Amino acid sequence: MLKIYNTASRSLEEFKPLKDGKVGMYVCGVTVYDFCHIGHARSAVAFDIIYRYLKFKGYDVVFVKNFTDVDDKIIKRANQEGVSCDEIASRYIKEYYEDMEKLSIERPTVEPKATEHIKEIIELVKKLIDKGYAYEVDGDVYYSVEKFKDYGKLSHKNIEELKSGARVEINDKKRNPLDFALWKKSKENEPAWDSPWGKGRPGWHIECSAMSMKYLGESFDIHGGGEDLIFPHHENEIAQSEAATGKEFARYWIHNGFVRINKEKMSKSLGNFFTIRDVLKQFNGETLRYFLLLTHYRSPIDFSFEGLTAAKEALNRYYNLIQRIENAPFDKNTEEDKELESSIDTLLDRFENAMDNDFNAPKAIGEVFATVKLFNQYLDSVEKSNKPALKRYKDAFLDAMDKISKVLGVFGTSSAKWFIPEDIDVEWVESKIKERASARKRKDYKTADAIRDELAEKGIILEDAKDYTRWKVKK
Repeated sequence: MLKIYNTASRSLEEFKPLKDGKVGMYVCGVTVYDFCHIGHARSAVAFDIIYRYLKFKGYDVVFVKNFTDVDDKIIKRANQEGVSCDEIASRYIKEYYEDMEKLSIERPTVEPKATEHIKEIIELVKKLIDKGYAYEVDGDVYYSVEKFKDYGKLSHKNIEELKSGARVEINDKKRNPLDFALWKKSKENEPAWDSPWGKGRPGWHIECSAMSMKYLGESFDIHGGGEDLIFPHHENEIAQSEAATGKEFARYWIHNGFVRINKEKMSKSLGNFFTIRDVLKQFNGETLRYFLLLTHYRSPIDFSFEGLTAAKEALNRYYNLIQRIENAPFDKNTEEDKELESSIDTLLDRFENAMDNDFNAPKAIGEVFATVKLFNQYLDSVEKSNKPALKRYKDAFLDAMDKISKVLGVFGTSSAKWFIPEDIDVEWVESKIKERASARKRKDYKTADAIRDELAEKGIILEDAKDYTRWKVKK
């Protein structure tokens, strides 16, 4: 039974979708004005495994993740460079996809852009005005927070305390300092669209309400994003959406934790961030994804290159086992190991139990490595006894890991690809190993050692077993 931590109730709840076998999920995407940083990667990976796991559970999932392609930051960047907002947005959407591909992020079902949904946004704003929840002042339209009696129910904030808070923006046009913009009157050098209130552009919050309801309906199952979006963004989405429809907006609210540097949230505004590209200059995408999975999605991650190195070493251990399995002799009728057999037979169940508990990827990964450890011990024992390993262990383990890798997005690379850089000539290495094997057979150990040294200079490590030689590249 899948249980999800719901931010709205602050509790773990059994997942019951609105329609049997179907899930509608909306996640707030990036504002496309610059390269993505590790905080964006964290959110992308968190919701990617949720998407993948829901499909693993047999649900038909419609996953909607938007692009915010009209925003103050985009306008500022466009004006600085003397280009259009469309050009800035298109450039960084392309860069976003390049980063996501390297992290093995699956494409959502729908990826709407705010600028392509102006009609839906205007209709929603009109409905809120008609119902008395919004008002227009000199071309700007604001949402009246006091009209929505449940304001603060997601973030558990008290409206009176918020009203007296010093951080609220002062704006003479607003009836209440907490009121937020649904439509903004256009200024010079800003993109603008015709509306009943004059030329302008949408506010940030209304974009997500309009897009999510277009593709998922007025009520849907899951709404997600980073925990920094709980207030005010998601709180405002609830207020405007439920005021417009009179229905519950989203049933489950899921939020991922921050990435931190020196205990502070990583963000562009603080200047303490690494882009995904910065990290991928030193580590591959699978290593970065694995590092991000090692912390539960709701907990903060303390980012460090030492942590990435440890993640890479863990993946080395996994792929070393896969390489051993690929090279070791296996037979149908040979020694059994009941502990390993039990571990392999229950691996998928243990994986699912972990993931059913609020998508606990770190626990799921721990279950994988518990089996990896036993399999390595088993191969050590059969090598010492000069007997082949049991073939059904290999088949069952690889079958389970194929299913697990499709959820986690790691453990799915071939061992050859993991250990062998593109600049290594595999055929040359294999020919040298055969040449060395012939030299050893005729007891020409001087030649055999020379070949080993030649390969070592290229970073090739040889591991001799009884009837074969494994090789890998030093990492």
